[in-house]
Amino acid sequence: MAEKFDYAAAVAELEAIAAKVEDPETGLGDIDKYIRRSEELIAGCRAYLRGVREKLEVMQ
Repeated sequence: MAEKFDYAAAVAELEAIAAKVEDPETGLGDIDKYIRRSEELIAGCRAYLRGVREKLEVMQ
């Protein structure tokens, strides 16, 4: 069974990633890792929001 997507947790993780990327102490290798993870989170958020929008359109 697939785990339910947690939009709020994804947004919080994206905010944490942004802070880490902005930190001058963060190495380039880590930034690459954070960018890949943020792409996964953004894709999940977009899919979640699309699903919510479709449910709302059905309810109208």
